[in-house]
Amino acid sequence: AVVSTQSTGSLTCFERALNLAHKENTADVWYNIGHVAVGIGDSNLAYQAFQLALISDNNHAEAYNNLAVLEMRKGKVEQARAYFLSAISINQELYEAHYNLSILSEGQGDLNTSFKEVRKSLEAFPEHVDSKNLLAQLKQYFTLL
Repeated sequence: AVVSTQSTGSLTCFERALNLAHKENTADVWYNIGHVAVGIGDSNLAYQAFQLALISDNNHAEAYNNLAVLEMRKGKVEQARAYFLSAISINQELYEAHYNLSILSEGQGDLNTSFKEVRKSLEAFPEHVDSKNLLAQLKQYFTLL
């Protein structure tokens, strides 16, 4: 009941934010709504919110990244890859997109792409622990070959 009340309150705040938003930040409001939806486990609302973020601003790299993660969870690998690549083409410093593409590639057995993308993730954010761990895992795999 607490989560439901909190999420209802959050959605009321987001509705107010959308009503007050200027055109240039509407995409960010939708993106934040998507984040709340992910947090409460409503992936349908999250998907719709991230799509609306892209309708508001088709250069919203973070929304592409998060749509890709949702597609990856559904097993839609090629759609996820396309969204990750879109995010990266918009913002090459978005370490999350590089890391997530690395995870996707590793899961598909494309270890070369995984290695390349995890290195790009670490170039953008050298202290990212998950990227460091994946890089170490990939290096270990390559030394076994």
